Amino acid sequence: MRLKCLLLLSTLSSLSSGVRAQEKPIAYVPTEGVTVSGSLEVANGKAAIGNNGSVAAGDATAKITLARGGELRLCSSTTIHLTTDRSVVPATGDNSTALMISLDRGALEASYKTGSYSDVLLTPDLRILVSGPGEADLKMRVNQKGDTCIDNHGDNAPYVTVTSQFEGGIYRVKPNQRVLFEHGSLEQMVDNEAESCGCPPAAPIAVASNNGKPVGGPSSTPADTAFPLAESEGLKPPPPPPTQPVVPVGQPHAQVEVPLTYNGAAPSQPPTAPPVAPPPPAASAPTSTPAETPDAQKPASSGGIFHHIGHFFARLFGRG
Repeated sequence: MRLKCLLLLSTLSSLSSGVRAQEKPIAYVPTEGVTVSGSLEVANGKAAIGNNGSVAAGDATAKITLARGGELRLCSSTTIHLTTDRSVVPATGDNSTALMISLDRGALEASYKTGSYSDVLLTPDLRILVSGPGEADLKMRVNQKGDTCIDNHGDNAPYVTVTSQFEGGIYRVKPNQRVLFEHGSLEQMVDNEAESCGCPPAAPIAVASNNGKPVGGPSSTPADTAFPLAESEGLKPPPPPPTQPVVPVGQPHAQVEVPLTYNGAAPSQPPTAPPVAPPPPAASAPTSTPAETPDAQKPASSGGIFHHIGHFFARLFGRG
């Protein structure tokens, strides 16, 4: 009985080892700045993707290292699903794998030596087949309208063919050729596309400084001059406008909230005129002498009706 148990454990261990050997990782990606999901293991800040997984880049380009050699550069705000092509069954002893990369919207760059089997890149409209022999230096971008840009760079570029998921037809992208399929259609192809198909280049930022401190107003700071490249390329929608006023650092700012009231019963009051500052004092003039005093400023005369009334009351009360 004990011998049977040992044999059973040995058999299960062999089967488990065989399963683990078949599920070798197909790619590795650092976890910082990216979101990873699917069949994977995470250790020491790096995710090992099993037979399938999704990788979403953040605000910077994410570097995906392929286990078979080469790499994928996932541009900012781009999400891909990476898996092995189950329709391809490698021969015994052949460690090469065929990859399937699905891209809904965004941009990526691929640099690797092609293997025995073709890789497939899928978009919502197109199926792109990358076949050997050759060294792939491929750049690809899909925007929100479905416009698909493909750059098959290099004199030793692989054989790249594009087929439509809906319209049919086929188009071959030759070495050192850059094309654009508008709205993902083979019938609306632009040859020799001028714009780059890969990750947008980093925009230079010129910052004036005074002893290490930025000068020249708010436009001289990196936060104000930097523009999100993914938004400029149509890969990512711009953020909504801020709800609070944006004031550069170092500038005074005051926000005052004043209640607004209205009383329909009270009559409307005319606006009060602002106080007028008194005129500046005139130059000092010589003091007027009694002889120069105007007649209007002289004391009233001692005679008149009031003087007689006063004498009348004085005599009446015996004070006369």
